[in-house]
Amino acid sequence: MKTRKLISTFAIAFLGALAGVFIYSQFFSAEPRIIEIPVKTNHSGTNSMFTSLPAGSTSAQYPNLTYAAEKSVHAVVHVQTKGRSSGSGAPSSGHPLFDFFFGPRGFGQPQPQQPVMGSGSGVIISQDGYIVTNNHVVDRADEIEITLNDNRSYKAILVGADPTTDIALLKIDETDLPYLIYGNSDALSIGEWVLAVGNPFNLTSTVTAGIVSAKSRSIQILGQMSIEAFIQTDAAVNPGNSGGALVNTRGELIGINTAIASRTGSFTGYSFAVPVSIVEKVVDDLLEFGAVQRGLLGVSIREMNNELARELGMDRVRGVYVAEAMEGGGAKAAGIKSRDVILSVNGDAVNSVPQLQERVSRFRPGDNVQIEVLRDGKRKPFTVTLRNIHGNTDLVQNVDKMSLLGASFEPLSDAERQRLRIRNGIKVTEVGSGKFRDAGIREGYVIIQANRVPVNSEDDLRKVVDVASDALFLSGVYQNGRTAFYAINLQE
Repeated sequence: MKTRKLISTFAIAFLGALAGVFIYSQFFSAEPRIIEIPVKTNHSGTNSMFTSLPAGSTSAQYPNLTYAAEKSVHAVVHVQTKGRSSGSGAPSSGHPLFDFFFGPRGFGQPQPQQPVMGSGSGVIISQDGYIVTNNHVVDRADEIEITLNDNRSYKAILVGADPTTDIALLKIDETDLPYLIYGNSDALSIGEWVLAVGNPFNLTSTVTAGIVSAKSRSIQILGQMSIEAFIQTDAAVNPGNSGGALVNTRGELIGINTAIASRTGSFTGYSFAVPVSIVEKVVDDLLEFGAVQRGLLGVSIREMNNELARELGMDRVRGVYVAEAMEGGGAKAAGIKSRDVILSVNGDAVNSVPQLQERVSRFRPGDNVQIEVLRDGKRKPFTVTLRNIHGNTDLVQNVDKMSLLGASFEPLSDAERQRLRIRNGIKVTEVGSGKFRDAGIREGYVIIQANRVPVNSEDDLRKVVDVASDALFLSGVYQNGRTAFYAINLQE
C-alpha cells in the first residue's frame, strides 16, 4: 500500500517537473519566439493572424516629437485678413448686361460694404520677416495682420502670390525672428512621422502628428494650369490650418498645409500639403522676379494604365504617356513624339502626371532638362529646353497691371457725387495708350464698380486689378448721366 502511494506521489512530481520545464521553455527562454494564432473572422474562408511580440520588446516605438514641435511652433504665425464685400439682394438695374456681369443690384446705389474676416496660418522662413502661406488665405484681402506665437502683432504686405500652386509670400517689418529651414520633401518616405502646426479654429499654436500616407497626390482643387503634387498625411488639419507648417521629426519644413478631404468641412482622416520642393521655387521666383517662372515641356499627357501598357508592348505600367507633343513646344523641338512614355526627368523616375508636373515645375523657361522616354520598347534620351506659356524662353517680368490700363484717375468731389446721384466712384481724367483707349473709355468716365467691388479711390481700383486673373468688368457713368459698362481683357 505504501509502495503504491510512493509511486503515485513520484509520478505526480515528475509530471509537475515536466510541465514546469515546458512552461519555462515557452515563456522564459533566452531565445524569443513568435507565436502566430489563427483567428476565424466573419468572412468565410479568410483567416487573420495575430502575431505576438518577442519577449522583452516594447509595444510600440514612437519617435520623440518634442524637439520638432518646440522648434516649429515659434516659427508658425496666425494670419488674419480683412476684406470687403458689398451687399446683395438689391433690385435689378434694368440693364441685362449689367445684371449678367455684376448681379442684380441697384445701379449707382451700391449696398453697404460688409467686412469679411478670414483666418489662417503662415510660416516664417527668414529672420527678417518673410512668411509663406496659402494664396487662398490672403486672396482679395485688404488688410493682413500677423500674430506671432509670443502675441506680437504686425501688419503684413503681400510680396506676391501664385494661384497655380496656392502659395503666397508675405513680409513683416521685423528682425531676429525664429524661422524654419527647408527640408527635403523628396526624401520623405511613406509611413514617416510628420507634424502639422497651425491655428485651427483660431486656436493658436496647435500641433498634431501623423504619418505620410501618400506623395504626389492630385485632388483637383486648384483649377487648370495648376500644379498638384500634394503630400498626403493623416495629421489632423482643420479650417485655420491652411498655410501652416508640415515638418519632419527634425523640425524642418517639408510642406505647407493646404487642404483636407472632407464631407463635413472638418478633418476626417486626410490632409494635403504643398511639398517644399514647390514652395522653395515659388518663393525664389517671387523674390527675384516678382512673378513665378513656369517652364513647360509642351506636351499633353495622360496617366499610364494596363490597357496602354499592353498596347505599347510594355511589360508593366510605368511612366507618363505623351498624348501629343504640342507645336511650338520644347518637347516637340527636341524630338519627343506622341505615344512616347516619359520615364524620368534628370534621372528621377516619374510614374504619374502630378509627379512629372512637380519635377518640371522646379525649372524656369530656358532651362535644359534631360527627359528619358520609352519608344518602341527602347529607352531614348532627349534634352528639352523648357519654354514659357507663350512658346519662347523669355522670363516673365512682374507687370504692373494698372499701367496696362493707360489712364489717370482722381477722386470725386462731394458735389460731383451729388450731381450724379452716386455714393462712390473715381473719375478718369486722362486716357492714353492702353486698355482703356482700346475699350473706348473716354475722359470724364466715373468708375463706380470694378468686378462687382465698389471703388472710391485709385488704390481701391488697383487692389481689384491686382487680383483679377484675366478680365476687368467696369460699371460707371459719364458726366452727362449716361451709364456705361466695359469688359477689359487683361491678358492680351
